[in-house]
Amino acid sequence: MTRPYSNDLRERVVGAVSRGELSCRQAARHYDVGISTAIRWVRRLRRTGSVSPDKIGGYRPKKLIGPWRLWLLKRCRGGDVTLRGLVAELAERGLKVDYRVVWGFVHAEKLSHKKRR
Repeated sequence: MTRPYSNDLRERVVGAVSRGELSCRQAARHYDVGISTAIRWVRRLRRTGSVSPDKIGGYRPKKLIGPWRLWLLKRCRGGDVTLRGLVAELAERGLKVDYRVVWGFVHAEKLSHKKRR
């Protein structure tokens, strides 16, 4: 993963713009950062009062737990299913998930198998 720019650089860019010495475009060129980056930093300072970056990454809880997990286990063991079919059935039941989420669940539960002729 990439690292965020230092707070020192952020403060110098935003400071130059806030004091009216440079425009966002000029400050971006002078400090060798992207124009949109300088604009976002200035906007962030005005909105939050800080130029510090937000937390990057983190834990995202699983969606297929509890009753969804039990339903999926029962459905997968009940007969022939496709991953796209499971995604569609979950959407009909009110849970919007991606194909990759269902694949990860099926793989983790060791429910996939080879097709036989």
